[in-house]
Amino acid sequence: MPESIVVGSSVIKTGLCYAKTHEWINLDESPSTVGISDYAQKTLHDLVYAELPKVGQLIKMGTTLCTLESIKAVAEVYAPVDGVVKEINTDLSDRPELINKDPYGAGWLVKLEVKGENSLLLKPEQYAEIVKNLK
Repeated sequence: MPESIVVGSSVIKTGLCYAKTHEWINLDESPSTVGISDYAQKTLHDLVYAELPKVGQLIKMGTTLCTLESIKAVAEVYAPVDGVVKEINTDLSDRPELINKDPYGAGWLVKLEVKGENSLLLKPEQYAEIVKNLK
């Protein structure tokens, strides 16, 4: 299987699950790493600030996980699953541009201890169809 799917100029990494709201989660890890997709970071443009949740915070699927501020807008990032925040990417406080440079690596947002159901998540191919229809 390829490591990624390319839709237009956006890269969708395989091996991850996606939310319709452009977040990704790696359910193969515990706690599970969460970030925003390449499509989402390109839409936001140059990020200048990331307001992350507190470690220990209980997050409900579909509620605001964190807020990202770019030179163009402020955007809410939604929780792709229910979970407890176990770790935040402290590097983003000084270097929020990591999200733009490496959304699937150094630009991760939080690590969650997943609680409950995650059947609403999309496979990379399903998410690719959503991105394709946004072009």
